[in-house]
Amino acid sequence: MVQAAESQPGTDPDRCGFTIALQTARDLLTGAEGIFEQGNGEIGRRLLSALSPARRARVSTRKVKSPISRYAERKLDGRPDTSKAVTSTAITLLSPPVPEPALPTTTVPQYAGPGRTSTRMTRVLAILQAEPQRLRRSREIAELLGDVTLVATYRQLARWTEKGMIKRVRTGRYAAITQETIPLRDLRKR
Repeated sequence: MVQAAESQPGTDPDRCGFTIALQTARDLLTGAEGIFEQGNGEIGRRLLSALSPARRARVSTRKVKSPISRYAERKLDGRPDTSKAVTSTAITLLSPPVPEPALPTTTVPQYAGPGRTSTRMTRVLAILQAEPQRLRRSREIAELLGDVTLVATYRQLARWTEKGMIKRVRTGRYAAITQETIPLRDLRKR
């Protein structure tokens, strides 16, 4: 395409159409004619016969941002319709957030023995069953227990979830397993 444009002095290569070159190449391959022509060849001749129009010269700079709004009416949202000069600024300092209570740095060991439920497990179940629809975060549970680190809480909740004692609804959110009662079918013959 560039060779065809350069063969005719003053021709911009951007005016040559790629689609015309592609269709001509397809026609040549299908018909197997004029494949080894010297010079411009058939593709060059077709490109030069169907050049795109020359670009018009730019008289003014390109308009990037238009001052005309795309929206016909102005919404009544409290904003001014025209630009206003900023004459003053009010800065309000917010008070710092209330710090979260510190969790213990050590865990008080509680081993109830094989096959028995620990008092910590009983307390966690009581917390979760008090509000069964509420999803509790691990940190909330650790804060309510007060005698276990956050890392130990993660491990214990994961272990109890694997055993099926509680359920993990989504990442870091736990809830009690609710027992749904299913009415029994009437098995009597009719």
